[in-house]
Order: sequence, then C-alpha cells, then structure tokens
Amino acid sequence: MLLMFLGTVGCADGGDTAKPPVFPEAPQEPKMYDLSILDDESKWTINNAHDPAIIKTDQGYYVYSTDVRVAGEPKPGVMVRKSDDLINWKWVGQALPGIPKEALDWTGATNLWAPDIIKAGDTYRLYYSASSFGSTQSAIGLQTSKSPEGPWKDEGLVVKTAGQEKDGLNAIDANPVLDALGNPWMVYGSFFDGIYIAPLDPDTGKFKEKGYGTRIAARDRATEEGAVEGPYIVYNPEFQKYYLFVSYDSLFEDYNVRVARADSITGPYTDMNGNEMLDTEHLPQYEIGTKILGGYRFTEGEGWVAPGHNSVLKDGDDYYIVHHARGETDKNWPYLHVRKMLWTKDGWPVVSPERYAGETVQDIPKSMIAGTWEGMALDPSVNGQVQAVPYTLTSKGKIESENGSGTWTFDGQQTITLTWKESPWGGASTEELKLLPSWDWERGQPALVMTGLSDHGIAVWSKQISAAEK
Repeated sequence: MLLMFLGTVGCADGGDTAKPPVFPEAPQEPKMYDLSILDDESKWTINNAHDPAIIKTDQGYYVYSTDVRVAGEPKPGVMVRKSDDLINWKWVGQALPGIPKEALDWTGATNLWAPDIIKAGDTYRLYYSASSFGSTQSAIGLQTSKSPEGPWKDEGLVVKTAGQEKDGLNAIDANPVLDALGNPWMVYGSFFDGIYIAPLDPDTGKFKEKGYGTRIAARDRATEEGAVEGPYIVYNPEFQKYYLFVSYDSLFEDYNVRVARADSITGPYTDMNGNEMLDTEHLPQYEIGTKILGGYRFTEGEGWVAPGHNSVLKDGDDYYIVHHARGETDKNWPYLHVRKMLWTKDGWPVVSPERYAGETVQDIPKSMIAGTWEGMALDPSVNGQVQAVPYTLTSKGKIESENGSGTWTFDGQQTITLTWKESPWGGASTEELKLLPSWDWERGQPALVMTGLSDHGIAVWSKQISAAEK
C-alpha cells in the first residue's frame, strides 16, 4: 500500500513540475529480540536470517539462508522463507532433512551455510555450503527440485577443499550466476585464499573443468583486515558491466559490503577509485572495494551493526539488495533486510538507507527538499557503526551544519548534488545523491531519503527529519 504526500508542491521560483510523490504506507514491524518466539519457527519471519539468498518465482519470492538459531542449537537443512511483496515474510521450513551424507563425511559440519539457488530450465538448483568455523575442510553441494519448496534430490558435491593448507582455498559461499550470453558460472570462496569463479556445466550444474577456477578477489591476511567472503555477481545490461559484491571484516562487529565491477565475468574487478580487488599489496587494505553498506545509526530508533553477506534481486527494472544485519542492542540476533538498490549515472550501485517498504522511484518536487536532514558517510576507514549528524538544506540552495557548509542543486527529477566546502564527515566533497520517497522505520513515518556516492568514492546516506516551513 502507498501513501500520498499531501505537502505543498509549488515553490517561489515556479520551478516545480513534479507531482507530489507517493510514499509507502506503514509496514508491520516485527518485534525485535522477541524471546517468546525462540522455539516457534513459524513466527521467525525475518528473525534468525543469515546469509540470505533470494529468487523470484511464479509462486512468490523465496529466501534461503544459513542454519542459525538464537539461544539454541540450529536444526541443519537450509532455512526457507517466502514473501509476496518483499516486505512480509513467512516461514516455509527446512529445505533438507539434515546434512547430506557426503558433505557430512567430508566436513563434519553441524549445520549448513550460505545457500544459493538458481533455476535452469524447469529445475531449481540449490547449492549449500558445509564446513566448520575457521576451517578450509569444506564443501559445496547441490540439490535439485522442480519446485522452490522441494522435495530435493541430492546431486552430490560440486567442489571440496581440504584443511591441510592454513591459507588455502575455502569451498563455501557459492553463488551461481549467468553471464551476458546465458552461460552458467559459480563464484565462491571465503576468507583464506579469497574469491574464485569457475564455469559450470549447463546440464549438470557442476564444474565444467577440473580445478578450482580463477581467483578474482583477495585481501592481505598479514593484517587484521583480511576477511573477504560472501561473493555475489550481478550483470547490469544498461551499463554492460559485471558487479562483484563481497563482505569484509568481522561477522559480529564491522561486517560491511563492498562492490567492484568488470567488463568480463572473470575480471579484473576494480572499484570506483580504480583499485583492483586482487591487489593485496595496496595499504591500507580497507581502501579497496567501494563500500556501499555498513553499520549505522540514525539519531532515533534502533541502530544496526555488521550488515553483510548479500544477494541481489533484479525484478524487472528494479534492483534490491538482500542481506542480514544485527541489532545493536544484542548482536546475537540476525535479521533479514531488503533494500532498494539504485544506480548512479556513472553506473555504480547505491543502497537505500531505509529498509524496503514498497517505495518506488519517482520525480520529487523541489519544494519538498529544503528542511532538516541527518546524514552520514559510510567511510571505509571507519570500523563498526557510523552515527548520523544533522544538517540543513535551505530553500536558497545553501547547506548549513555545525561542522560544515556548502551548496546544493537539483536536476528537477530525482538527483540532488551536495557540494561541501567542508562536510561533517570531513573535507571538501561533491556528492551525487538519489532521492527516494521511503518509509522511516526508525521514526515510524514517511520520509524522503537520499543515497549516493561522493567524488571520493564514499557512499553517503541521508534522510529528511522535517521539511522547511513554507
């Protein structure tokens, strides 16, 4: 459901031509840290969702995720959830009755991790990971079905790695993906030796060639910044580029999502500043990969920490990023987040600062923009949460803040440019931001939000707290 904003459309200079935007209506907010549902899977909805992978089917949207459970031992078998609108999620059950024998014998795993799914013809191919924390004695297996809800047939292992090499390849976190010509590939790998990609046999869904494929991303593990995992590749036909999403750093503390792009699915992948994802010599390593999602806190409401291990849904012309995040009050609780993903004119993905509630991209009247805002820069050098700070956009095109000033311009549609002489997050910068009429989950009301990138390649988020008086 959508809500029409009833504010004034006209402005003093007569420059407004856009109609008032339509905002989402209030979504139902699941109760956080709800101890009453710990043993009732049917009520988990977005609770206990970790490493979510999404697919759209003719039966609805499905998310498959790692077997986790707050305050208890997880039941192994791959969690499955379903939605008709990407907002309200229902528990479906476990895809599998447990850990397939071949994977169990090889890894000794107690639960299944990081599944992903793709449809090939009339068959769904569900890939799962089996391992144990800190080990490379790992495997990726395959199950097939004619339905997204199963029953599933075991097709054995796709790739496995041995734990003898401390820094060797780790066969987990599979993402099956089609290239621009429809050829299937798998990007996979985690932490130790980085991220790899290998072609798949279209008939079997398994590796087409012997070996492990080509390495496309890695980090210097001699530092404390060595984690890179959860790869996901998306091809955008508008820009004719492949986009590699990965998660950096600590799963519980400062997890964050980075992106780089390439002309070929096998790379080389470079970020907005031209850094290659295979460059382990560049220091500091946190500068590599354009950070588009990290821990954050607005002034009001619950903040979020360690968002990551994302998948991406292309639904018609719309893109969504799907990931887990942990509430700041108790980081043991992972929740499912879906966010609108937009694209800059230069072809870089940017993420909404608010969870998806049904919003659509619309032209925004200029008269709605002036007012009090709060924003933040998702600085790649900052570990953990970033705190929003207030600033004002005046009707005369000025930016005013206790810690900075500048000017703003608007293209009359959806893009605003903030030019800071000195920004609250440090230094002069120019930020190209997309406006989106969204739902403010923290304050429980509709709000304009902005998302984009600065000329330094740093993601910037803002939301309007109050509009200027007319």
